Order: sequence, then structure tokens, then C-alpha cells
Amino acid sequence: MSSAESERVRFLVVGAGIHGLSTAWQLASRLRATGQGDGQDVLVIDKAGIGAGASGVACGVIRNNYFQPAMRELMAHSVGVWESDPEAFSYHPVGYLQAAPEAMRADVEQIYAEQRAIGYESELVLGERACREYLVGLFPDWRAPGITSVLHEKRGGYANNVASLKGLAAKAEAAGVRIRSGVRVTGLRMSGGAVEAVRTDAGEIRCEQLVLAAGPWIRDLWAMLELPDRVPVTGPDGTVHPDQPMWTYWALQEGTLGVDPNEFTDATGGLPPVVHIDSDQPLYDDTDGSLVTDQMWGIYYKPDFNFGGVQGGAAPVAVPHPAARVQVDPYGTQSPEFAVGDDFVRMWTSALAHCHERFAGCVARYKREPSGGIGAFTPDSFPVFDRFRQNAYVIADSNHGYKMIGVGELVARELLGEPQALLEPFRFDRYGTGRLHPVSNSPFPWS
Repeated sequence: MSSAESERVRFLVVGAGIHGLSTAWQLASRLRATGQGDGQDVLVIDKAGIGAGASGVACGVIRNNYFQPAMRELMAHSVGVWESDPEAFSYHPVGYLQAAPEAMRADVEQIYAEQRAIGYESELVLGERACREYLVGLFPDWRAPGITSVLHEKRGGYANNVASLKGLAAKAEAAGVRIRSGVRVTGLRMSGGAVEAVRTDAGEIRCEQLVLAAGPWIRDLWAMLELPDRVPVTGPDGTVHPDQPMWTYWALQEGTLGVDPNEFTDATGGLPPVVHIDSDQPLYDDTDGSLVTDQMWGIYYKPDFNFGGVQGGAAPVAVPHPAARVQVDPYGTQSPEFAVGDDFVRMWTSALAHCHERFAGCVARYKREPSGGIGAFTPDSFPVFDRFRQNAYVIADSNHGYKMIGVGELVARELLGEPQALLEPFRFDRYGTGRLHPVSNSPFPWS
């Protein structure tokens, strides 16, 4: 059909990013495997197209490096899905390395212990001298001081964002799923406390179950569900923090250094792991020696042939407007308001030089091209996976999304009546009960 008018589907998925496509693919596969239907029962719509949102601008890092046990278990599951078809998902299993200062040592030790408990392979190095030897052994030009813990995950790595989404879309369509681009949701029609139909600019689509997987646009769909934009949050100590914003936007800080990615290798000449460093050392401008920051800072980076250089980022920056006033569109590289600026370029290139001699004096090689995007963060900066209004399933990833390719399988099972323990810690009611995720000492809001 060229128009969505008067259409009726069993499962309607809004959003053709990592969550929407993986849910549709896994749902179609599960329907067929259990004899309950097939991919023709699933329709994905997106106001623009495949990967037009946050998934399409993602750095692509795949890691299990989380302080929160629930996040770690969920990511171990997702890494398994990435590993199931590296070629289709354009996945590069190079591993992931975290280098951290003494203030984070206990956190890193705990992550390692709990990774071991779930059988996730990693290596832990402790002590400044031992860490330096390990890092210099991996990168002979390593020079960042003050590192007292290194956690080297042997699994994980990174994937090419758009290529992986095309691979997911191909799997979904091969299973019979229909993917329709250029269809914008304009409202919801409710009946008896459930969503009866989704109004779009191409007509109305009636559905039995609705999946909302719209990344930074979840704010608008949440409002269409008539859910609150401010909520009380109970802390782990029982203190109630009233009237907290349900959504807060953060601007992502990522970019690319225009060097030959073949030049960033490990000591053996092979591809290195994705590197993440948090540091409490003063960071100085690599050009003029002026102080960039004397606060805790962190960056991540990797050689990436898709981006054509060494690509990575730093901690996001809070958008200084209430969520209702944030202009999500135009999104990503199309938005002059949220494109990364000179402050990020100065900080990130100076941090790269702080870590590696080979990057000294390279600020002029930074690719001056639009990059970045924004993400909608929940009150505790962790995802909400839950059902609302009887038949609307919300996937609100709080900007953890791209790496979580395995969430789609779990959501698909829940849509078919199979509750998933891995998703239980991410229910909305945790804000009322105080069962919040623990907070680490990382400068990143999602760690």
C-alpha cells in the first residue's frame, strides 16, 4: 500500500533505529518459531528513514564496562547478539580497554569481579607501575600518568553505525517485516485506556500492540501517551525528590581526527581495542600549554575506517533548556545548535596527545565537519523498558541505545507474553520504589 490510511497491523513499531529494527526482526522470527504468525504481522514506520536518528550518528562502541550489575548483564546479552553475525552487523570485535585513576579503582575492581561472575572475559591490572607497563606494552608511545587500574575486556569493540542498521533492516525484511519511511506520527487515538490507533501524516494505523522506539523523540511520544513530564523520584535512602524532569537532553560530544586509521595500531601492528580513559590529572592544551581543565575528565577513541580516522568522544554536555523547549529537529549533523564546537576539539585533541605521543600536534588534523547529536536522558540516566496504557511498549534507552542490540529480542519476547528478567531492573516504577541503579565515580552520566 502506498498509504497507511485505514491500515490495521498486529504490531506497529515506531522508529527505524537500533531498537525498532532489532525488535521487529526478533519479533518476526519469534512469531514464526512459535507458530503465532510471521513478519507480515509487523510494520515499522519512521518519519525519515533507517538510521535517521541517534543510531545513525552513533560512535558505535560496544562494551560491557558498566558499574551497574543490571546494565552489565544486559550488555553481555547484547554483545552475544553482535557476535552472532559480525559481517551482517559490520561488527569489529577488537575489545574494549578502560584506564582509570585511583578514585575509580574500587569501581573498576567491582566491575571486573562481576564480569567474572557472569563469565565475561576481561583482564584486570592494578597499581600505577603495573598499569604503565601494560599500557606501554600495548602502545609504546603511551604517556598518560596517574593510571592505577586497567580493565581490558576481550569481547566488545565497535560497529559501523549505518552499515549495521542496514544489516538489521535486511534481516527484518527477510523475515517479512515491512519498513515504511517518511511516515510521521502526529498523535494517538486512545480507547478504554489502550492505544487503538496511531495517527500519522499518511493516515491512521490501527494496531493491537505499539512499540515506541524513537530515541530522542521519545519525549513527544511520551506526551502523546498522556504520561507525566515530571515525576517524583525516591532515592535509595528513601528520600523523595519531587517534581523531577522525566526527560533531560544532553548534547553528544564526538568527532574524528583526520589521520590514517592504519597508523593507530597496537605494538604488534594489529587493531587496538577501543580505548576509554578517565583521568584526574590536569589536562593542558596541546598547542599553547594553557590549562584545559583540572577536574576529572574522560575520552574514548578508536581507529575507524568508516569515519576515516581516529574517532571518539568525551562526556556529553547538558542542554541548558527544559526538555519541552529543546528543538530535536533538525537532528544530528543537520543541527547547528548541537554540533560540537571548539571547546570539544581543544579538549579531545589535547587529551589524545596527553595519552599518546603520536597524537601530539595533531589538532590541525581534526576533521572540521558537523558531528554530534542529542539524547533524551531519564531521571537516573538509565533506560526505561516498560509497558504503558495496556498495549504501548516504551523503549527509552537514555542514550545507551546503539550498543544494546539485544534489547530487541527481550522486548519481542515480552510482547508475546514472556517476561524477561534482564529487563526487570529497568521498569518505570523504580522511580517510586527507590530501586535505582548505583552510581559510579565516572565523569560520564551513563557509567
